[in-house]
Formats: sequence, C-alpha cells, structure tokens
Amino acid sequence: MTLRLQLRDYRLTTAEILYCLPDHPALLQSYVWQDMDLAPSYPQLRRFLDFWSRTLEGRLHSVRVASQTLIAPPSVTCARACLTLH
Repeated sequence: MTLRLQLRDYRLTTAEILYCLPDHPALLQSYVWQDMDLAPSYPQLRRFLDFWSRTLEGRLHSVRVASQTLIAPPSVTCARACLTLH
C-alpha cells in the first residue's frame, strides 16, 4: 500500500500541532502527527485538523508541516577527506 501511494507522489508528512490546553488556555501543548499525504494540498492532514476542530476541546494555535519524498533518484557525493586507521 505504501509503495503504491509513493508512486502516486504521496510523501511522508509530519505536522507539529501546537494547541491550547482546555483547562489552562495560556499553556501550549505539542502533538506530532505523521502519515502519508499528498503535497501541497495535504488532504489527510486537513481532514485530521477538521476532525480536531470539530471534536476536541483544545483550540489549535499553530501547525508546522514538513514532508519528504521517500522514493527519489540516487545521489552521489564525494568524500571530503580520506583517513587511514592503523
């Protein structure tokens, strides 16, 4: 399933969600969400955030998103140093 999604340009997406605690609105708590999602629209993440807003009491403060393709062309880098160990 994951390979099929990757071939359709889905990528591993991580979101750090900061939200206000219901009992202490001045305090922020962090929640990390991770799933395969389609950039740049992120439909899975949007669905989750809509669920959060409708269902959970903690008001969203901010969401920071990062994504990385898991299938990519190979890359070659040259070594900067050659060390000998006796």
